[in-house]
Amino acid sequence: MTAQAGRDMLIKLGNGASPESFASVAGLRAKALSLNARTIDATHADSPGQWRELIAGAGVKTAAVTGTGIFLSGEGDNAIRQYFFAGATPNFQLVIPGFGIIEGPFAISALEYAGRHDGEATFSISLASAGALSFEAL
Repeated sequence: MTAQAGRDMLIKLGNGASPESFASVAGLRAKALSLNARTIDATHADSPGQWRELIAGAGVKTAAVTGTGIFLSGEGDNAIRQYFFAGATPNFQLVIPGFGIIEGPFAISALEYAGRHDGEATFSISLASAGALSFEAL
């Protein structure tokens, strides 16, 4: 496998239509995805060799996504702002080259805007998974 360009990782916002289409969240320069699975410890006094035992398939799975970039004030930016203030959980697609596509509902858990007097306006977004996610290998 060859190295992948970071710019090829995409965060796409769904339009809610049926069938749903996705458009890239514009202006992003940096993106990150974190997948987590909490475990449930079932260790007890009679656990073999006093080794920890975990309950297979139990626990909570989560995904967190962050992105930062330049503010472009376009259609996607307006939709994200509206979803944030409405507390909605639209569908997003996360495209990770050489890995796969993760799709499902995410809450916009943080939305930040910043800018310096001598620079461009920037924004940061944080997404938290809000339901079952699907995965398609690439």
